[in-house]
Amino acid sequence: MTEEQWTAVVAAATRAPSVHNTQPWRFTASGDRLELHRDPERALPVLDPTGRQQVISCGVAAEFAAVALRAAGVEAEVELLPTAARPDHLATVRAGAPREVAPPDADLAEAIGRRHTERAPFLPRAVPEGVLERMQVDAGPLGVWVKTVTGSEAEVATAFLVSRAEELERGDPEYLAELERWLRTDPAAVDGIPVGAVPEDDPTTRPSNWLVRDFVAGHRAPHTFLPAGDPAAPPPEVERPTVVLLGTEGDDRTAWLLAGRALGRLLLTATVEGLATSPLTQALDWPATRTRMRARLSLVGYPQMLLRMGYPSTSDGPVSGRRPVGEVLRFEPAT
Repeated sequence: MTEEQWTAVVAAATRAPSVHNTQPWRFTASGDRLELHRDPERALPVLDPTGRQQVISCGVAAEFAAVALRAAGVEAEVELLPTAARPDHLATVRAGAPREVAPPDADLAEAIGRRHTERAPFLPRAVPEGVLERMQVDAGPLGVWVKTVTGSEAEVATAFLVSRAEELERGDPEYLAELERWLRTDPAAVDGIPVGAVPEDDPTTRPSNWLVRDFVAGHRAPHTFLPAGDPAAPPPEVERPTVVLLGTEGDDRTAWLLAGRALGRLLLTATVEGLATSPLTQALDWPATRTRMRARLSLVGYPQMLLRMGYPSTSDGPVSGRRPVGEVLRFEPAT
């Protein structure tokens, strides 16, 4: 692999979504190997004290790199946590023999540049069951399960936990301060959350049964928007996106990386199918609500990502900035 080839692969990998668009990765290319390292300086100690979401983000980047390699006509193998002595070295993507590029490979790679997080309401159109089944099949070999949150009891319980967690976060000054540090008002910003990409109105006023994260919560007047205890009735007939939950049997770094890889494939598949997504991870940020979700949904394993999914109401969505490849990639002589 040449430096030019690895540069193109890393350009695709860095299009991966990451928690608060922190882009917590560094890459080292050498010969046929691309090492992916976690960047501890881009951590979120309040929101993500264990680094779980940071590692998931890096897992998505590893999958995007593998997708880009295969679309370039090269076999790709992803090795997770290859060196125990270097805990920030999360994965190595190896370029293998030449391969024929199948149409699905090209479609997924083309979707990398179009994929974006869509926080606006979706159209009232159901996600086809066949698409959801394909996402489940794709995740299986990675040891990741994909569960569609359906049924009034599961839907109400999960939506309630998301709202409760959002309320807890809005009341945490340290969380609000950390969130503020990653907000960006400059449209040309290369990282962080662009203010133009988040809803202007308070998400609690949106006619939806799922509450998206309020990235400008620190600028709103505090208020209580949930009664104490569990919800007594299902939400009204409003926007009801498809919501999927990704989970793993374990809950260590390997599991988080596998969840990230499966998430990356799911996001690209959704984009190919004309769908958009956005995370609903508030309930997974807090250990108490995450544990409660496991119990309420009778989950076998650990929830790693909750996503709302649907057909976007606009053709062009906001795209968050990315750091230049030269800032995150370095080259070493092949050994």
